Amino acid sequence: MKTLQEIMGRVSVPLVTPFHANEDVNHEALGQLVDYIITKNLCDSIIVTGTTGQFYALTDEERLEVWKTVKAATRGRVPLVAGVGSASTRASIRFTRVAEEMGFDVTMCVLPYYGKPTQEGIRRHFEAVAAATKLPVLIYNIPLFTGVNMEPETLKQLLNVPNIRGIKEEAGIQPTQATLFALCTPKDFSIYCGDDTMVLQVLPQRGVGVVSGGSQVIGDCMKAMIDAYFKGDNAEASRIYFKMAPFFASLNQNGRINPVPILRGAIEKVSGIKIGPPRSPQVAATAQEMAVTGAILDGIRKA
Repeated sequence: MKTLQEIMGRVSVPLVTPFHANEDVNHEALGQLVDYIITKNLCDSIIVTGTTGQFYALTDEERLEVWKTVKAATRGRVPLVAGVGSASTRASIRFTRVAEEMGFDVTMCVLPYYGKPTQEGIRRHFEAVAAATKLPVLIYNIPLFTGVNMEPETLKQLLNVPNIRGIKEEAGIQPTQATLFALCTPKDFSIYCGDDTMVLQVLPQRGVGVVSGGSQVIGDCMKAMIDAYFKGDNAEASRIYFKMAPFFASLNQNGRINPVPILRGAIEKVSGIKIGPPRSPQVAATAQEMAVTGAILDGIRKA
C-alpha cells in the first residue's frame, strides 16, 4: 500500500470555495482556480471542501456539486482529496462513500466538532469512517476550530485500522504534539503540518509535508522551502521561511482567527480570478487589510 505522502506529495492545497456576491457557489471561478493552481505548479495534490473551503457553511448538496466541479476541472492532473468531515459519524460515512464512488484518491476527515466527544467517541468515529471505504483516510486534527484534540494514545489505537494512513496536524503552536505523534506511529504513517507558519518546525519531527491554504498564493515558495529542507540546505529553507512569514502573519490581521477572508483576497490579487466574499458569518477583508497583504506579496515577488 502506498503511503499518503506517495499519493499526496509534499504540498497539498485546500481549495477556497469561490462565491458570487449573493454567496452562491461560483462554479466557473472554482474551475478556473483549479486550473490556475495546477498550471502554476503550486501544489502536488488538491483538497476539496476542507476548512479553507468553508465546508461547514455548505449544504450537503453544495458540497457534492463542488466535488463534481473540481473533479471535472482537475482532469486527473493531480490527486484529489475529499473533505468528508461532519459533526456526525453518519454524515461523514455518507460523504466518504460518495467520495469513493466519485473516484477520489483520499478522504480527509476532521475530528467531529461542536459536540466535544470523548476520546473513545473520536476513536469509534474514525473506525466507522474507515470501515466505510477502501480509500486511505487522512485524520484532520484542528482543536482550535473543533474544540477537541486527538490524543496520541487514541491515534496509536487507530493504527490497527489499515487504511488510516496519516494525520493533518494543526494543534495550534504545539510542535510537541507532532513529536508525540511521530513517536507513536510507524514510519509509513504520514504526518502533514496543517499550519503554514509551522512547517519547518514539524518537518524535523518526521513531517512529510504540509496542507497549505497559503500555497494557493505562494505555493512555489512553499515547495522550494520544503525541497531545500529535504536536500539538507537548512540555510536556504530558513531564508524562504522568513520570506513567506510576513504573508502568513498578515492573514490574521486585526485579531482574525480564521485566515480565509484575507486569503481569498490574496488569491484574487495574484490570480485575477473572482473568488468573491466568504460565506457569512465570515466578513470579507477590508481595503486596508488587503493593502497590507498586497504590499507584502509585492515584496515577496521582488525578493
